[in-house]
Amino acid sequence: MQTIDLLVIAAYLAATAWLGLKLSGRQTGLKDYFVGGRNLPWWAVCLSVVATETSALTVIGIPVMSYLGDISYLQLAIGYILGRIIVAFFMLPRYYDGQMVTAYAYLGKRFGQSTQTTAGVTFLFTRLLADGIRVLAAAIPVNMILQGMGLNTDYFTIIVVLAVVTILYTFIGGIKAVVWVDVAQMFLYVTGGLLAIIVITATTGGGWLGEAADVGKLTMFVFEGNPISSDASFVASLLGGMVFAMASHGSDQLVVQRLLACRSKREAQKAIIASGVVVFVQFAIFLMVGLALWAYYEHASPEALGLTRDDEIFPLFIIEGLPPGVSGILLAGILAAAMSTLSSSLSALSSSTVSDVYARFKKTSMSDEEGLKVGRWATIGWGLAFIAPAAVFQSDEGNIVILALGVAGITYGGLLGAFVFGILNRRARATDANIAFLAAVGVNAFFFVMEKYVTGEVWVAWQWYPLLGVLVTFAVGGLLSLRHPSVPRILQRSDGQLEGQERTSG
Repeated sequence: MQTIDLLVIAAYLAATAWLGLKLSGRQTGLKDYFVGGRNLPWWAVCLSVVATETSALTVIGIPVMSYLGDISYLQLAIGYILGRIIVAFFMLPRYYDGQMVTAYAYLGKRFGQSTQTTAGVTFLFTRLLADGIRVLAAAIPVNMILQGMGLNTDYFTIIVVLAVVTILYTFIGGIKAVVWVDVAQMFLYVTGGLLAIIVITATTGGGWLGEAADVGKLTMFVFEGNPISSDASFVASLLGGMVFAMASHGSDQLVVQRLLACRSKREAQKAIIASGVVVFVQFAIFLMVGLALWAYYEHASPEALGLTRDDEIFPLFIIEGLPPGVSGILLAGILAAAMSTLSSSLSALSSSTVSDVYARFKKTSMSDEEGLKVGRWATIGWGLAFIAPAAVFQSDEGNIVILALGVAGITYGGLLGAFVFGILNRRARATDANIAFLAAVGVNAFFFVMEKYVTGEVWVAWQWYPLLGVLVTFAVGGLLSLRHPSVPRILQRSDGQLEGQERTSG
C-alpha cells in the first residue's frame, strides 16, 4: 500500500459524508425522513436496492465461490428474479394502497398491533445480526492493509470509524441521502471489480476464462446431489432463491422502505424487477473476478497463500497485485459496498423502531416532530449496536456470504409466511399468526444452530429456510385458525383487514 492509496480512501470517506449531507435536503417529518416524500425516481431506487443487498459480502465473498468452485451461484440469481416478479405484482400493491411507511404496517392492519410489533421486533434483531456480519466483511480487508503497514489495529476500531461516517449522513439526511449515496457507491464497487479483471487479464496475458472452462469452473447448473442438504443444487437455488427474494424484498423493511420511496406503485414495480437483472449481472462480474484470481495465483489454495480465511483472497490481490492508486479505488469500493448496506440498515431499523415499536407502546399520539427526533436517536443507537454481532461472528471460518444469508433466512420465512397467511386465510386472528410466526422462526433457528454449533452437518440447506418458514407458518397458523368461524369474503376489506377488527389483537 502506498500513500496515494490511503489518500484515495480518505478522500472517499470525506466525499461520502459530504455527498450524503448535500443531497439530503431538509427533513420536515417522518415521511420525508423514512420514505423521501415518495418522490424518488425508480432507477435510483433500483440501484439503491442492489447496493443495499450487495454489501462487502458480495465484493469479497462471491469471488471465493468461483475461486474454490464454479459459477453455479448464478442459479440463485435466477430465483431472485422470479421472486421479485411475484413481489412486484402480489405484495407491493398492498403497501401502496395502504400508504404505509413500514412493511409491518400491513400486518398491523390485518391482525392488529401485537402482530405488527412482533414482526417489527424480530426484524430489528435479525437485521442487527445479519448486518453485523456485513460490517465484519468490510473490516477484513481494511485490517489486512493496516496490519501489512505494521499498524497494530483491531476490528473494533475499524468498525467504529465506518459506523461514525455512515451514521453522520444517515442521521441528518434520512432515506433520501441513503438512496443517492447508494447509487454513487454502487458504481464505485462495480468499477472496482471490472478494474481487477482488466489488470489480471493484462498481467496474465489473458486466457484465464478458457483455462477455467477446461476444468469445468464455468458450470452454472448443478443437478447432482441431495437438493435438501446441498446448497449448490439447482432446485434448492432456484426455488429457495425465489422464496428468499420474496421474503427479503417483500417483507424485509430494509428493501420495502426503498420501494415505498418511489413516486408510484408502477415505478416501484419497475425498480424491483430491474434490480433482479442488475444483481444477476453484478454476481457474474464478481464470479469472473474469482476465476481470474484462480488463474493469477496458479490454482493455489488459500492456505498455500498464507491466508487464515478464504475471504481474504481478493483483499490480498488488491493489496499486492494492483498498482498504486488502483488499490485505493478497490478498497474504497469495498468500503462503499459496506457503508451502503450499513446506512440502509440504519434507516430501516430506525423507521421500524419508530413506527412498529415506539409508536405502539406510546400511550399518546406521536407528532411528526417527535417521531423524527426518536428516529434520529434510533439511528445512532443501532449504528453503535452493530459492533457486537461483528465481534461475535469474527471467529467463524465458513464463507461469510453463506453465514449472513443463513442468519437472515432464519426469520425471512416466518415474515413472508405471516404476510401471505394474512392475505389467504380469512379465518386467522392475531394469536394464530403470532404463534405460527414464532414456530417458523424456532424451526429455522434449530437447523442453523445444529449446523453451526452442534453437529457441523448440513441437514437443511440455507436456501430452504424461507420456504420452510412459510410452510410451518401455514401449517401451524392454519390449524389454529380452525378454532374460528369462517369469514365471508364480503366482510374482508381490500386492504386485508377484517371489518370491525382494526383494534383487536386476537
